[in-house]
Amino acid sequence: MVLGATGTIGRATVRALVQRNLDVVCLIRARAGGNGTIGPSGGTTLPAGAIVRVGDPTSSASLGRDGICGERFDAIISCLASRTGRPRDAWAIDYEAHIGALAAAQQARIPHMVLLSAICVQKPRLEFQRAKLAFEQALIGSGLTFSIVRPTAFFKSLSGQVDRVRQGKPFLLFGDGRLTACKPISDNDLGCYLADCLDDATRHDRILPIGGPGKAITPREQGEALFSLLGLEPRFRQVPVRMLDVILAILGLLGRVASKYADKAELARIGRYYATESMLVLDSVTGKYDADATPSTGAETLFDFYRRLINGEAEVERGDHSVF
Repeated sequence: MVLGATGTIGRATVRALVQRNLDVVCLIRARAGGNGTIGPSGGTTLPAGAIVRVGDPTSSASLGRDGICGERFDAIISCLASRTGRPRDAWAIDYEAHIGALAAAQQARIPHMVLLSAICVQKPRLEFQRAKLAFEQALIGSGLTFSIVRPTAFFKSLSGQVDRVRQGKPFLLFGDGRLTACKPISDNDLGCYLADCLDDATRHDRILPIGGPGKAITPREQGEALFSLLGLEPRFRQVPVRMLDVILAILGLLGRVASKYADKAELARIGRYYATESMLVLDSVTGKYDADATPSTGAETLFDFYRRLINGEAEVERGDHSVF
C-alpha cells in the first residue's frame, strides 16, 4: 500500500515497486496530485501495473474501507507530507493522518511501515518538524517493523533559480552562500531506496538519513555549476540573513492580531531555517553537521539534473516548493 502516491517522490516510489514485480495498491483522492488533475482512474501518471483505488488517504476509515479492502498487505509506504508546512496543515497531515494510517495498518495486521520523513527533524524548530518527529516516535513505539527514511534536499527544491539565471539575472544567496550544505537526492534514487527498505533487513527498525551521490555542496557551488552549464559568467546577489530576521520579527508582531500573518511568519521561519541550517547528519556531541556521516545513494547528481533541465530533457514540479 502506498500513500502519497501522486506526489513526485510517491510516483517514483510506485515506479520502483512495480519494476520489482510487486503488487502495489495506491489510495488516492478523486482529484489528486500537485495540480489536482488526476482522475479516479489514475490517468497515465501512475505506472501501468499499479492498482489505483479512490478514497481519502488521510482518513483511517477510508484507508481500511477503500484501500485495504480486507486484503492482506505486507507493508505500507507513506510519502504523504503537508504541502506548505503551516502549523495546521503540518499537524493534520504529518501527524494526524499518519496516526490514522498507523491505526489502519495495525487493525489490518500490516507488519511493516516505511515512512518518508525529513532530515531536518534532527533540529526541530518548526511546527512541521515537530509534527513529523511526533509521528516518528509513535511509529517506533507501535510494535510494527519500521523504516524511517530522512532524505536531504530534493532536486525540485534546489531548481527554483534555473529560469532566473537563464534570463540573465543573478543567483540569489543567503549570506555568502557557504552557510549551508546538502547532498541532494533525485526522486528516482529516493524512490528506489524506499522500495528497497522492504526486503533489506539492515534498514528495518532504523532511522535512515540518506543523501544523493557525491560530496556535500553549498548554494554558492550550486550557482557556480549552473552558470557554467549555461556558459555564463557567474553573478551573485547576497541577501543578508539579518533581513530575514527583520521580516520575521515584523510578521511575528502582526501575527498576534491577524492569523494570516501568523501563517506568513511560520513560512518566514521555514525560509530562515533552510537559509541557515545544513541538510546533513547532525553530530549530537559536537552540534555540528557532518557531511562524511551523511550516507549517499543513487547515481544522479543535482548537476546532472540541471544539465537535463537546460537541455529540455526534464522538468520541475515544484508547486509549494517554490521559493524564488
